[in-house]
This record gives sequence, structure tokens and C-alpha cells, in this order.
Amino acid sequence: MRFANRTAELAALRRWWAKERPRPALVWGRRRAGKTALLREFGRDLRAIFHTGAGRAPAGELVELTRQVHAVGLARLSDRPYRDWDEALDELAMFAAHEPLLVVFDEFPEIAATSPELPGILRAFLDRTPGRTQLRLLLCGSAVRHMEALQEHRAPLYGRFDLTLTVHPFTPSEAALMLQGLRPTDRALVYGLLGGMPLYLSWWDQDGSLQENLRELICRPAAPLLMEGQLVLATEVERGELPSAVLHAIAAGRTRHSEVKDLVRAEPSRTLDRLIELRLVERLAPVTETERSRRRIYRVADNFLAFYLKLVEPFRPEIERGLGESIVAALVEALDDHMGARWEAAFRDHIRRLAATAEIGDQVVAVGPFWTNSGENEIDAVALAGRRRRPIFAGEAKWAKVVSGPRIVADLHRKITVLPGAADDIALGVCAREQVRDIPDGVRAITAADIFG
Repeated sequence: MRFANRTAELAALRRWWAKERPRPALVWGRRRAGKTALLREFGRDLRAIFHTGAGRAPAGELVELTRQVHAVGLARLSDRPYRDWDEALDELAMFAAHEPLLVVFDEFPEIAATSPELPGILRAFLDRTPGRTQLRLLLCGSAVRHMEALQEHRAPLYGRFDLTLTVHPFTPSEAALMLQGLRPTDRALVYGLLGGMPLYLSWWDQDGSLQENLRELICRPAAPLLMEGQLVLATEVERGELPSAVLHAIAAGRTRHSEVKDLVRAEPSRTLDRLIELRLVERLAPVTETERSRRRIYRVADNFLAFYLKLVEPFRPEIERGLGESIVAALVEALDDHMGARWEAAFRDHIRRLAATAEIGDQVVAVGPFWTNSGENEIDAVALAGRRRRPIFAGEAKWAKVVSGPRIVADLHRKITVLPGAADDIALGVCAREQVRDIPDGVRAITAADIFG
């Protein structure tokens, strides 16, 4: 898989590396987010040892670590495998006595599962070697809850990390860098289906048609994305039936707390909070209000999971029975309905990028949707500026190839009359996949070429 982007993450890692005898770094994030590829790119020109945990017994993990030490040509004091973690850490520290050495423990939760004492051993090692070694330890993992627990107050390694870095899926503009063989409109579609997971994006055949990719990746037994949907639910959602039930409820259109509660027949608040922390669910409220707003709603934040739960999973049994070829057409027919909300979210992300460089005005403090009671007067993106959170931009995004600028602008002017604090000179924007026709003077036209170009 070609390495792309991650410039901010690489910069953070390089700043950590450049410190004088830094304490360990912690890198974590969801499966498939590209953590290992990022660390391999970071360590490409460094003295580095990479050890990937596999849930082996402690002796097995130590044998594998010994093999990795030999593989990079370091001269050990003994040919036998390490007997315990203390011995391994002490020798690694010796290797870094005069020049830096990077040691990456990838999938650290897998190592700690069979060596639960390891965090405590690491703490003792750090406490007895300050200033005596240039060893750079980096712990990486996909078990998000476990990686969070390492940083909690009562954890052995609490307060002992100089860098904590979360690796998130790609944003639309970042994902576009992996889809350079496609037109911007097709990049938008692929991102709307797969989201920003680098591995998923690498699976998309950029020389193949939409139908061919759906057939290969989804509509055949054991297809990679067909299996991946179940894997996400099994490994990234917490145990028990409630988290999966909540996700299915939201994907089915139950977007309010009361609607989710009625469908799952249980109080979902804690589960919703946890799914939000995992970035699987997003809580939305009108941008002019707080998250405690009574008008807040929930949506599946991950594009692929939303696509899988709503469109793919209902067909899964028949795909497994061999009906995938005829199901391709049914999926294609349903894509426009799926893409509406995904396109609006990509539009908001683009407006945030413009706001970060002051292209839509100064001091932007929030970008989000707006609506009034019962979902009326919905505006896809509103930017607020300054301490008074004054609206300075409002825009609409339509998942259509071509839209009429004057018609949408007229509708925006009507909705702005109920937008609190909006001035007559508020900037406006209209977004379509390919073209905004007859765009009025002063109105910003945005297309897939801008968002995914």
C-alpha cells in the first residue's frame, strides 16, 4: 500500500525524536487507520527495531523480539533469547548508550494481554534509567480502550509519555491523495462509501468501474469489505448487544435519543457517549446551540460503517448464497440516498479547511449544520466567528452533478432569516458535484474538484 499524507503526524513524531532523551511515545487509533505504515515511514531512516505483538506467551514474544534485534545487526551479549522483559529492556538501553535507537512495540495490547506486568516493568525501567540511555520507546495499538487505559491516573505509565498521538482516518482532502487515478467526482463517491481508512481506499481498483469494484469488494462470498463490516462490529464496538443495536438503530434513521431508546428498549446514553469517543457515532446539534440542545441528533460518523449497516448488511445472507451479481445493481440504485449526508459532511470539512486559512473570514470558532424545530430551515454548513459566535458564512451542498445557483441562493436567503445573529452581508456558498450554474456574484461555488482535487 502506497504511503500518503500524514504530514502532521510525521512532524509530531520527528519533534518527539529530536528531543533530548524523550520519554516514551504512545500512538493509537482504530484498526486499518494506517498506524503501522506511519511508523514504518517515520522509522525508515532511523536505527529502529519493530516488534509486533501477536498474543504469544511471554517466552514467545521475547523470542520474536530477540529475532528482531538480530535482524538489524545489533551485537548481543548472548545468543540465547531474552529470559524476561527486564533483561530485554536493559540490553536495548545499552544499544542506545551512545546514539538513539527507536524501539516500537506495535499492537502493544496483544503483548500486555499475556504479559500484564509489562506496563509496571516499563515504569520501573524508566525510573531507573533517566539520562542513562538514548532509547526511544514507542507503544502502538488498535485496542482503543486499552490504549486509553494506559494513560489513566492509576495506570503504571500515567504521566510518563512525552507524546500521545491519535491516528484518525483520512479527511476528504487526505483520502483524495490515495485516489489520484479517479476523477474528483468519483473520489467523492468512493470516500462516501469507504470513508478515510487507508487500507479500504487501497483496495479500490481505480481502473475498474463502480460495478466491478462493488462486485469484487462486497458482492461475493467472503469479499473483503463484506467481511470487514462484521469485523468492525466484532472488534471495535464494545462487548454486549447494546452497542451494535444502537448503531443499527441510528443507521436505520432513528437519530434522536428517544427514538434510539425506544428501538433498543434500553437507556443508550453511556453507549452513545462511548461510540462518540470511538468516532463511530457523531452527535450533531445546530451550530448556534450547545451539544446539550434538545434538537441534537446522532448519525453514524464512519462512512463505511454507515454504508455497510444500511445498504450492505441487509443483503449479506443472499450475497453469501450467491446472489451478489444481481445485488450489485440494487446497491448502485441506493447510492444516491446514502451519499447525501456523506457529501454534506465532506462539504463541512472543506469549509473548516477554508476557515483555518481565513479564506471565509477571520476568527472562525465553529462550523456545523443549522436547523430549526422538526428539521426545518436546514443549512448544511454555517460558520460562526468571534467570541459572540456571529454567523459569517452559510452554504448548501447537493449531491447532484449540476445545480441552479440562483434557486439555491434564494432558498438560503429564506433560511437565513431565522439564523440567529445573521447579518445581511453574510457570505454564501453553493456546492454540487460538478457544476453550479449561473452562480450569483459574490457567492462561492464549490465542487468535488475543490473538496477532492
